[in-house]
Amino acid sequence: MDAYRVLQVAPDCEDEVLHGAYRALALKYHPDRDTTQHAARRMAELNQAYALVRDPATRSRHDAARRRAAVSTLPAPASVANGPAPPPRSVAAGTRLTFGRYAGWTLRDLARQDPDYLRWLSRHTSGIRYRTEIYAILGKMAMGAA
Repeated sequence: MDAYRVLQVAPDCEDEVLHGAYRALALKYHPDRDTTQHAARRMAELNQAYALVRDPATRSRHDAARRRAAVSTLPAPASVANGPAPPPRSVAAGTRLTFGRYAGWTLRDLARQDPDYLRWLSRHTSGIRYRTEIYAILGKMAMGAA
């Protein structure tokens, strides 16, 4: 649970802001004011979240746990310069690109992965030599999609 999200405040906010947010939301969802099940669940979440951040020591432990969780959920580093994934290891017949971010990919693999790039390549000067094959592949994709 992210206590800051439950309390609807920024993680680096002042203690007074935390307290004010808790009081305002508690006033809104208090069982004396709202008797629905949703309000009861929301009030329980608010109490749990505020318990995590109201004391400076527990707040620092909670912040450290949030940072550790954020680091552990980061995606693995992308390939060179955040480029596309390496080419599929297929034995698909067809022309392979020898340039650009999709070097080593066949035009068919590229059509499955990034058809918009393939359309762009068909209009660009670097794709002139592949234009006939690109049109054939895109035409088959349109027939299969219809």
